[in-house]
Amino acid sequence: MDGNGRWAKARRLPRVAGHRAGVEAVRRIVRAAPKLGIETLTLYAFSSENWRRPADEVSDLMSLLRHHLLAELEELDSNGARLSLIGNWRAMKPDVVERLENAVRSTAKNTRFQLVVALNYGGQDEIVRAAQALATRVAAGEIAAQAITPELIEAELDTAQLPPVDLIIRSSGEQRLSNFLLWQAAYAEMWFTPVLWPDFNEDVLRDAIDSFARRERRYGGR
Repeated sequence: MDGNGRWAKARRLPRVAGHRAGVEAVRRIVRAAPKLGIETLTLYAFSSENWRRPADEVSDLMSLLRHHLLAELEELDSNGARLSLIGNWRAMKPDVVERLENAVRSTAKNTRFQLVVALNYGGQDEIVRAAQALATRVAAGEIAAQAITPELIEAELDTAQLPPVDLIIRSSGEQRLSNFLLWQAAYAEMWFTPVLWPDFNEDVLRDAIDSFARRERRYGGR
């Protein structure tokens, strides 16, 4: 969800105004996704590298997480949406962790739509944590190093209980993964748009889905 800062700068507004407008875009897309047939939507909300941003911007992002994104819980629940989280989110501040845990718990039985939020997430960090978990099992004698397979690695990833990634969408004109779902993106389709995230809406999402529907996926075959 890229482009909040540039959206604000173009309007001579503080960066936090761009992040607030980005929250509104999240609201639009979460409402639109189930109508367009999407069963699972993952949003890259806060990366493990975002901590390097200025302290005031990080504080603003955490405030938005506390008071806006989590405020959507009632609507998510009433619409049959289940909230899941990926990333090292349990390392965040205790009050944020507590709210997130409550949100996940309260929507756990919903089945209409799954919203996955990546918080304190980095694809490299995720793979390192999976490797460490497998190394611990090897050291304990549970498995042999030679027995490690892609399936065993996938089972240790944050996304182990999620469906495979079909399509990765990036806003704002940037054309890189930026440490997002590196393992899972191996055969995912990608779609880039110059639209800044605060301007992202249902029509843009539909364009992405239409492009995806026209593609032939071969997974390395012919």
